[in-house]
Amino acid sequence: MHPPSEFAPAAAWRGRELFERDGWRHELGAPELSALQEFVEKTSNHPFDAIDRSDATLTALDDLSARLSIELEQGAGAVLLRRLPLEGWDQSTIERAFWALSLRLGTPVSQSAEGQRLFHVRDAGYAPTDPRFRGPMSHKRLSFHTDRCDVIAFLCIRPAAQGGDTFVVSSAALRDELRRRDPAALEALSRPFPYLRHTVDHGNARKYCELPVFSDRDGHFAAHFLRVLIDRADRSEDAPSLSDAQRTALDTLEALAEDPELHVSFSLEPGDVLLLNNWTTLHRRSEFVDADDPEKKRHLLRIWLSMANSRPIDPCFADHFGATEAGALRGGMRPITA
Repeated sequence: MHPPSEFAPAAAWRGRELFERDGWRHELGAPELSALQEFVEKTSNHPFDAIDRSDATLTALDDLSARLSIELEQGAGAVLLRRLPLEGWDQSTIERAFWALSLRLGTPVSQSAEGQRLFHVRDAGYAPTDPRFRGPMSHKRLSFHTDRCDVIAFLCIRPAAQGGDTFVVSSAALRDELRRRDPAALEALSRPFPYLRHTVDHGNARKYCELPVFSDRDGHFAAHFLRVLIDRADRSEDAPSLSDAQRTALDTLEALAEDPELHVSFSLEPGDVLLLNNWTTLHRRSEFVDADDPEKKRHLLRIWLSMANSRPIDPCFADHFGATEAGALRGGMRPITA
């Protein structure tokens, strides 16, 4: 048995302990499925982004939404929702259903400077040098990271022919392990690192920002980590370079996250919705091989959510997230301004 986490005991699960949590797995029941089916039929002439929270009332989902929100913020920070009935639905219907579910949980925020709030995760075939390239739009392995939102939501439309597994690790457990194994690395990770502006973050006037991997505010733990932007900052003339101690600490963190005693991995099936609290978990994807048939290629939908029951975060995140108070609307990428 491990001692409880100092700041986030419920969120500090280790490996397959997650699968044993009561709040980990949920299935849509008959009343919820019926309400969702009725909603998508009623809105068949509406694009998903024309639907707001007042349209997506779905009172049959209120109890489930409340339980999921609590589990994400106060529990393990990871939830798998099963049985979204995709068979027979076209892409527009799937988008509306996922959008409506997300609206019951939080507020979707922009994932690009163009204001894109629903993102298609699939291999677009862009070269890494292409300015449109983003890791999720490739078939490559992604490293453990967080996204610029309180909660990230994925809906699996189709898995890959091979690979593409999801890996999740508790960042609270990682900090506890570092406290025991490598206090020097934890000290370095609790201080600011430079993050270069993302290549698709055109609406952001700042060339870089500085953020810690681990922080806390008023007893609330938070982790934020995207190594690709840290490494870009390290190579850029526009941002501070890393020290050897910082690079070593980042390597230590990533190696620890790869410990199978600490993370879990699983395959998402069609209709699965995965919800992750970005402040208490890191996630990644394994490399995958797509089917030759374009209609059978791996395809997920992704929404970034700002949550009304979110934790307060350190004021240093204001440049990157906007507001930092508990429950504030925050996250996403700033829109392009004329």
